[in-house]
Amino acid sequence: MYVCVCNGVTERDIHQAVCEGACSMRDLRQQLGVASQCGRCATCAKAILDQEIQHAQVTLYPLGQHPQRNFKQAI
Repeated sequence: MYVCVCNGVTERDIHQAVCEGACSMRDLRQQLGVASQCGRCATCAKAILDQEIQHAQVTLYPLGQHPQRNFKQAI
């Protein structure tokens, strides 16, 4: 699905950007041009970005094994 029509950015493009290290709207704007024209895509792009980051964290750190969680428990 196209997220940013102005720059031809798709959900797949955002997914790939997250896989390559994008973790903020600023990163997406710099890498893909998301929300740099009319801005109508910003809300949708942010939702997809958040979903992709959440998915990446769950994949990397199964339930209860995230390093930040363990750090807080140790304190």
